[in-house]
Amino acid sequence: MTWTREQLYRQIDDVSKEEWEHLEKSAANCPWRQTYHIQPETGLLNDPNGFCYYNGEYHLFYQWFPLGPVHGLKHWCHTSSKDLVHWKNHGPALFPDTPYDSHGVYSGSGIVHENMLHLFYTGNTRDNNWNRNPYQCHAVMDKEAHIKKDKQPIISAPPNGYTEHFRDPKVWRSGDAFYMVVGAQRENKTGTALLYTSNNLIDWKLVDEIKTNYANFGFMWECPDYFELQNQGVLVFSPQGIEPEGERFRNFYQAGYLTGERLDVATGRFEHRTFRELDAGFDFYAPQTTETPDGRRIMVGWMGLPEISYPTDRNLWAHCLTLPRELTVKNNKVIQKPAAELRQLRANKKTDSFLLDNYTLTKTDWSGECYEFICEIEGVEQGKAGVAVRAGQNEETRIFLDTENQRLTLDRTHSGEPVAEDFGTTRSIPYLQTNVTLQIFVDSSSVEIFVNDGGDVFTARIFPSKESQGIRFFAENSEASFIAEKWELKY
Repeated sequence: MTWTREQLYRQIDDVSKEEWEHLEKSAANCPWRQTYHIQPETGLLNDPNGFCYYNGEYHLFYQWFPLGPVHGLKHWCHTSSKDLVHWKNHGPALFPDTPYDSHGVYSGSGIVHENMLHLFYTGNTRDNNWNRNPYQCHAVMDKEAHIKKDKQPIISAPPNGYTEHFRDPKVWRSGDAFYMVVGAQRENKTGTALLYTSNNLIDWKLVDEIKTNYANFGFMWECPDYFELQNQGVLVFSPQGIEPEGERFRNFYQAGYLTGERLDVATGRFEHRTFRELDAGFDFYAPQTTETPDGRRIMVGWMGLPEISYPTDRNLWAHCLTLPRELTVKNNKVIQKPAAELRQLRANKKTDSFLLDNYTLTKTDWSGECYEFICEIEGVEQGKAGVAVRAGQNEETRIFLDTENQRLTLDRTHSGEPVAEDFGTTRSIPYLQTNVTLQIFVDSSSVEIFVNDGGDVFTARIFPSKESQGIRFFAENSEASFIAEKWELKY
């Protein structure tokens, strides 16, 4: 379907009851609706926004175009949870209904101050010639979830030297001051992030660019996020326009981070190490973090990518969010573990251990669409050894050690209906060990694989048939021992 500008920028109030019913029915009838991941009831979901703990609950918003699987007139849709596991959908929370966000309520963040949840976002507007004019905007939500927008933007234009690609404010507090980092593009079409400061969350002053060693690293840095862990500064951002380098940067757009010394908020200077991707898989972008009441740093990402088509499009919806991941820093690397709260979904545990010698074992009694699965694989001195999930007669999603190429590889070549095959059907990381521990979360149309207690993560959407529900263990031209645990997930 080709969407016209008028279709992409309709207001929700202009949609008939019959069209809403058609959208809802089409999505509900999709065979790849997720079970325990946040997903839109209709239309397209993208960036997580405004992630905060407020008034006894986690509040998480996401970018939402409700009328189809395309990027049209964006709203913020609101979800909340008491435990990071069971989420309640509250529907649209921020509407594109002012002169400063007339063409979309774009991404941003939240912070709690004086018993209110302060929301910051980019208001997208277009003039008569379709030129973009971005505004950084502010709204406040009270304990009854009533939201009031400021009458004027808090930042009315990009500073001199930067283009209209100026968006995605992330706000935090340090000492008595507040700070904001905003994704930006220089006039020479290179990406960066800008640092602002405020004493009251309303009046903001530009400090400078965040000064990094990456003066020419993509054409735009989206969704920046700064926080500190284990006495290190961490700058997360999603650079657009990075060329592939071997196994790195193979997705359409990337998401990653820099670790280093704490950010100098007086000058914007950030002494850091090499940029690393956050996820080694296919479908991960625009993550955002928050801090829990007990001091943990939790991250959620968009399980999808811009400008990529997915099989769910024909059911008029697209995308979901990742599971919440707890972050730490070890040896200058961000470690990602599934949030501990997810364990409450576990039910009906099964365990087994065995040795395979150039053999494939199918566990017929372990089949399913939605489960958590932990597998330790040891003694892989040659050949390949690994596991396959959502396996059927002609379908499977494989993760395996490849000793010949010294790689750990996720392969969705035969995962079902194809996705973005132009960007390849495998993803790999260098891997020299002869053993690996895989913690795998399988949902109706996704896998999230945590390697060696979160040292690496692979995320992918997959679209197998309903009949493909098996789990296989394999050793090819190899001998390997397996210890496995599986839980059904009851949501």
